[in-house]
Amino acid sequence: MTAIPMGAPRMLPVNGIRLAVWEAGAGFPVVFCHGFPELAYSWRHQLPALAAAGYRAIAPDQRGYGQSDRPGEVTAYDVQHLTGDLVGLLDALGLERAVFCGHDWGGIVVWHLALLHPQRVAGVIALNTPFQPRGPRDLVSTLRHVYGEDHYMVAFQEPGRAEALFERDVERVLDRMFRKPRSGHAVNLPPEQIGRLLTLDALAGDGAAGGTPFLPPEEFRRYVDTFRRTGFTGGMNWYRNLRRNWELLADVPQRVEAPALMISAANDLFLPPRLTEGMETWVP
Repeated sequence: MTAIPMGAPRMLPVNGIRLAVWEAGAGFPVVFCHGFPELAYSWRHQLPALAAAGYRAIAPDQRGYGQSDRPGEVTAYDVQHLTGDLVGLLDALGLERAVFCGHDWGGIVVWHLALLHPQRVAGVIALNTPFQPRGPRDLVSTLRHVYGEDHYMVAFQEPGRAEALFERDVERVLDRMFRKPRSGHAVNLPPEQIGRLLTLDALAGDGAAGGTPFLPPEEFRRYVDTFRRTGFTGGMNWYRNLRRNWELLADVPQRVEAPALMISAANDLFLPPRLTEGMETWVP
């Protein structure tokens, strides 16, 4: 199988950095925002499909990823910068509003975009990532309390630690992550067993990978080659701002007024569908 081509991106000056941006089609704009560890290439099927359906489909390598700029300061990846990039992208393209579709971390960003810049958001589509209102304490503190220091998001907080493990063998790490689960029963395991599956070592350790790969080798190679070149620090810096984001959002009303579509995956161990329960309270 031949890898689906994406062509060369446009390099756009956005919010003080340059973003690599791919586009297809004409019509009302839909902006696709990838997660970790992904790229704009993750939307290679959606761009032509949306273009064929009469939309203008837009997908950037987000800040810290792929061909886009990777600022060195950790705080350059907080929620204000990440949502500011999407506003700046609309400005650079001469667009007033768009529908924003985000997967994984991209989902977190598009929900927050709807909170912080509602006038620029015509609609939100979230893949796997439910809207979760700001809680009484930040997510990292909660995960540390429930799962301890080995949970991958907690381990990501220490600059350099996770990068050393991930970048030791990029192909092996991505091969472990880009697989279908062996069974849908994993999402129903007790919390302590789920915790063992969400450790840094489970993601990047030396044990055997489970499940079956879901990318053909030619497309998988695109991710391997890119992350070998860029490393993982940019994407991990998004996680290192979880507490900062919690502080920055202290006075922001937790209500999304834009029309919204939520799509969950039944076998998602990281973001199981049960996390969407009650979401309509904040996303009417």
